[in-house]
Amino acid sequence: MSSSESVGDDPVSADDSGSESGGTWRFLREVAIVLVCALVLSVVVRTFFIQAFYVPSASMENTLLINDRILASKITTRISGVSRGDVVVFKDPGGWLPPTKTTVGPVAKVMEFVGLLPSSSGDDLVKRAIGIAGDHVMCCDAKGQIVLNGVGLVEPYIKPGNGTDQVPFDIVVPANSIFVMGDNRGSSADSRYHLERNDGGVPVDNVVGKVFLKVWPFSQFGTVPIPSIPFDNPALNNQTAATPAAPTPTAAAKN
Repeated sequence: MSSSESVGDDPVSADDSGSESGGTWRFLREVAIVLVCALVLSVVVRTFFIQAFYVPSASMENTLLINDRILASKITTRISGVSRGDVVVFKDPGGWLPPTKTTVGPVAKVMEFVGLLPSSSGDDLVKRAIGIAGDHVMCCDAKGQIVLNGVGLVEPYIKPGNGTDQVPFDIVVPANSIFVMGDNRGSSADSRYHLERNDGGVPVDNVVGKVFLKVWPFSQFGTVPIPSIPFDNPALNNQTAATPAAPTPTAAAKN
């Protein structure tokens, strides 16, 4: 009898072991499926909706500081385009940035691809859109202000102590382009320094997205809205308010 009982116990023990093994395998499979789905979702969000970037220079102070982490919305750019006053991330139109070599390792590149780290491609810039296609933009009036469609701009976002008249110009923004400037005008090699090509205009197709949130450091956390002053002024929509003067000599680019 004892022998029979012993023989009868073995299948039960084997069943328990098999059940535990199967349960562990199902758990690991479910975890893997969840991780893969999360990664796919992250890539989709990064590709079509939102992408993280870091600020590499002082050209947008004090709105954005060096090494700030920011989020740019891609979907809103595709739906509504770019408006005056938007802070945008865009690809170098050509010749704005010196050649750079990325030193990011393969693991970091993968994390950038799935959206877990900000982009470090080295060919992205961040500036504020001052003029859109058809706008007449010039520098400067008697008060040293940028003039947009005949209106002198009061720009509260400019870094204190900075003038805006470093480069004289008088242009109409080309079709499908925007004219961009940094908020730290004295340290921003923006559209003013690239007038020889497309009158300094950045093709809208180069715009990656609109910056809508500062996420790091936490002390900088906050939204990046279009300033009501001066961009709520309806007079800015009068693109026929003035005509451009004769072309001005192109200034040499600076860093």
